[in-house]
Amino acid sequence: MGIERLAVRGIDLEVLRRGAGPPILLLHGLHTVAPDAPFLDLLTAHHEVIAPSHPGFGHSPRPADFDTVYDLVHLYLDLLETLPHGKLTLLGFSFGGWLAAEIAAACCHRLERLILVDPLGIKLGDRESRDILDLFNTAPAEVQRRSWHDPAKWPIDFNAMSDDAIVVHARNRDALCLYGWQPFMYNPRLPRWLSRIAVPTLVLWGASDGVVTPDYGRGYCGLIPGAKFELIEQAGHHPEIEQPSVFVDRVRAFLAAGG
Repeated sequence: MGIERLAVRGIDLEVLRRGAGPPILLLHGLHTVAPDAPFLDLLTAHHEVIAPSHPGFGHSPRPADFDTVYDLVHLYLDLLETLPHGKLTLLGFSFGGWLAAEIAAACCHRLERLILVDPLGIKLGDRESRDILDLFNTAPAEVQRRSWHDPAKWPIDFNAMSDDAIVVHARNRDALCLYGWQPFMYNPRLPRWLSRIAVPTLVLWGASDGVVTPDYGRGYCGLIPGAKFELIEQAGHHPEIEQPSVFVDRVRAFLAAGG
């Protein structure tokens, strides 16, 4: 199994589906999941992973009237109802972690467990403080520096990218801006409703994350009843990429635990 197409309420989604075992619905972050990502190979050794590209990202078209986080959350609530699994684990990275938190707060009956990895989505500081790095108005070199534990290892080389990869990169950035520009990457109402999450929750954080810091992560975790917070050392905003083995080990341990 690999890349598929799936229609949900008439909206066509590109979906990466791979592996066998207990299912995980994976919601990507700032960029779509690379099919050859090492963490994906490790994770799908024991789990079925279903990873849609959000409308406007990857090769998923975006309807003209589909432009808010609210639209994405309700789309994925519908997707959960159409999947042939009883219950599954919901895993979200960064922007996808925001979506996963919103989904779990709205409805938990199709969820077994929730894993949030460096999620965006809330504001903890006052009006004058910036909890989330401005990804669009910060110099690219500074965004790169603050996104990774070892930024020199993960440069974006547009010269080495195919035309299709460059188009996808641009679509991802445009869609992220559309969904998360105002207010910037958070829902002011979400902190109130995180207390509705009623499934076991793991919040994983890259110890070197400069997009949203570990202190932000601890505050986020504290709003979810019973949630467990864990740091992944030598990783920034993308621990699944910088430390794939450690990341998958933490996920497996959490999913194997009772309670």
